[in-house]
Amino acid sequence: MRDRVTRRGRRVRAAAVLALLLTAAGGCANEPSDGVTTLSFFQFKGEALEDFDQIIADFEAENPDIRVVQNQVADADTAIRTLLVKDKAPDVITLNASGNFGRLAEAGVFYDFSDQPVLETINPAVQEIMADLGTYGDEVNGLGYVSNADGIIYNQEIFEQQGLEVPETWDDLIAICDTLEAAGITPFYGTLADSWTTLASFNGIGAYAAEDGFFERMREQGAETGPDSPVSFEKDFAGALDQQAQLFDYMQPGYRGATYDDGNAAFANGEVAMLLQGIWALSPIQGVNPDLRAGIFPYPAAEDPADRVLVSGVDVAVTMPKESPRQAEALRFIDYLFQKDVVEQFAASQNMFPAVEGAEPSDNPAIQSVAPYFDEGRIAGFIDHQIPASIPLAAIDQQFLFTGDAEAALATLDSEWSKVAARTIPVTGD
Repeated sequence: MRDRVTRRGRRVRAAAVLALLLTAAGGCANEPSDGVTTLSFFQFKGEALEDFDQIIADFEAENPDIRVVQNQVADADTAIRTLLVKDKAPDVITLNASGNFGRLAEAGVFYDFSDQPVLETINPAVQEIMADLGTYGDEVNGLGYVSNADGIIYNQEIFEQQGLEVPETWDDLIAICDTLEAAGITPFYGTLADSWTTLASFNGIGAYAAEDGFFERMREQGAETGPDSPVSFEKDFAGALDQQAQLFDYMQPGYRGATYDDGNAAFANGEVAMLLQGIWALSPIQGVNPDLRAGIFPYPAAEDPADRVLVSGVDVAVTMPKESPRQAEALRFIDYLFQKDVVEQFAASQNMFPAVEGAEPSDNPAIQSVAPYFDEGRIAGFIDHQIPASIPLAAIDQQFLFTGDAEAALATLDSEWSKVAARTIPVTGD
């Protein structure tokens, strides 16, 4: 009963917020006569509310002819669709760059930044990840602002005590696990009670199987996907699942019933050496143990160490509607957001990587440990963003890790992909 009440309460709150957004967005059309233009700023991260408040205050101090009203809503994907449908699009928009963003971009509802100077300041590898999600023709429909990183978080003190170096190959990683076990140290903390946590390692390892246009070819062949098609999960991802299962052989007892929060606490308390997560876990980990020295390294699943890539997603993307009477003012605000000092401070506060070239990441050791991958453009997008949301990827991968039946998991993925393609929805998912 409590769950139903809670869900109903959340729906009521979401509806109330959306009503306020619709009112605010519509109100901007009637500007006051004092020469001040009001911009509606839609942003989805609750934890970034104060950061954006400060950015807005600084911007308004330098631009007294523009007022920016921040509207923060948790269910951003639903809210922004409603606003767009009702022709009430906010003037400036931030969204997580997932498959949902790609679908909206393909619909042609966002501005084309191709000719904007701000585009030249952004890491091209970050923009490539954005483009892979979906665009309207050859347009540039969003700008990467800050990025995350998916890898293996490790306890630097434990590694130093055991004389271990960051692995460059898969054999190196397995040797580290064996060394840790011999020393009585649990290599990894598994959190299979939360199915979504399996996707961190699925993405990190599967990125290599998805290279060379795998998902583009999958969309082209559509409903004809299976063991005999040119590409398929069954043909191309068997090795990735084998490697994922190998890592789960080094988990703690009872990992099937452990949660994400359990894993963060255990790692923070030094109970295990590594965690299959991304930099989003750093804040809760350091909240438990602020003195912990943690680093991150990419999954060393490439045959050649030189081919290692770090899986990264654009945590915050900035865009604006294709049509707006306040585009000039919106672009001024966007240009301000992308100033190096502004994005540096935001990225440091959010434990993310700034997308602007030349902007320095924070001195957090975990951030610094993978910064070279961003500098060198050796990053790849989350492959689950390329899989339609109607395919229950997390549940399929979780079941595989329960049973060890890789053939069944891969066949299910191919079958589900074909069903979606048969419904003529060959677009990317969440």
